[in-house]
Amino acid sequence: MQKSWLLICFINFFIAALMGLLLRLLYVFSVESINYQFLLHGHSHVAMLGWVYLMIYSLIVHFFIPKTAQQKPVYNRLFWLTEIAVIGMMFRFPVEGYALFSITFSTLHIFCSYYFCRLAWKDARTESLPEKLLLRTALFFMIVSTLGVWCLGPAVGLLGKASAFYQIAIQFFLHFQFNGWFLFAILALFFNQLKGNINEKQFQLFYNLLVTATVLTLALPVSWYLPNPAFHWINSLGVLLQLLSFILFIQIIRPHFQTFFANLKPVEKLVYGFALTSLFLKIIIQLVVLIPELAQISHQIRNFVIGYIHLTMLGIITGFLFAFLLKNSFLNDSKKISNWEIKLFIFSFVLTELLLFGQGIYLFLGLGQFPCYYQNLFLSSIFLPIAIFMLVLGLFKGTIKSHKY
Repeated sequence: MQKSWLLICFINFFIAALMGLLLRLLYVFSVESINYQFLLHGHSHVAMLGWVYLMIYSLIVHFFIPKTAQQKPVYNRLFWLTEIAVIGMMFRFPVEGYALFSITFSTLHIFCSYYFCRLAWKDARTESLPEKLLLRTALFFMIVSTLGVWCLGPAVGLLGKASAFYQIAIQFFLHFQFNGWFLFAILALFFNQLKGNINEKQFQLFYNLLVTATVLTLALPVSWYLPNPAFHWINSLGVLLQLLSFILFIQIIRPHFQTFFANLKPVEKLVYGFALTSLFLKIIIQLVVLIPELAQISHQIRNFVIGYIHLTMLGIITGFLFAFLLKNSFLNDSKKISNWEIKLFIFSFVLTELLLFGQGIYLFLGLGQFPCYYQNLFLSSIFLPIAIFMLVLGLFKGTIKSHKY
């Protein structure tokens, strides 16, 4: 993998973390010159499209695209064109929100992603059925997710931003980005790392259940804006199928515990454990939300919403990305980066999640707000950008050193 790609991804991640920290500071100190909603748009777009998207892009190219195809200038040019789109969103969203320039850069990113899908679909070479199915499904869900984006314009023009159509279009995009494109790409990379004989019949059942569950669980966010008992039952079926798929997933990887997990370094075991635990907690939360009253409250209490998004984004997706990078010595090849940055990141994440979900439970029980809640949330969040900055610093030193030689 090109060190410059890796460095850029982590710089994007650091900037997204700084934006997130500033968002939490605004609850402690009011800064009139900063528009909270605009900054939130910038934070979310840079985190999703500058960190996760480009990191998955880089890993797919490294692990699935043959060296001969990788050497084509198109992948490098496309990466940097996509980064230009990210930089544009990074600077324009905090200033103007959804407006001409930010939408232009967002549209550029979408067209870059379409071209990447075409290239990856054509050039990718996989070693097993799980890798092939999961990778192609991830790319398919990426394309499908953008249908939500294309619906935003007509939704605003016809019904306005307060309409159910507009809100569902946003949820459609987010659902198939997180639970479709990102999660299936992570699983494709995970099975690539596993490198063992997989029971294909068992995997096929796992795959069919997971794809079906991914489609059906869209019913939950839809039910927030179109109350109908049918959506509750559709989501319930999807969550149960997801639970079955997760049980099958554990059965599939269990025979490889000795050959794969036992040979990992301690920090790699920690990060893989962190990512798998986050995945388990996500499924538990979705099971809890099957209770109709909790399904509505989970959306109404903002602490739960933010905690769940970060559990998926930082716990599952970033957890697995860190694990892949560590296992393949992309982060620690020169031994310059010690384990404490990763541990600090996990520590800060766990602390902030406990505060978010703890405060959410307090509000649900009618107990009010924790003393100094926003101050504590801000202080516990400081360690996230510090940990990422130290990773960026180590990668920068490694990049400079490689250029010297």
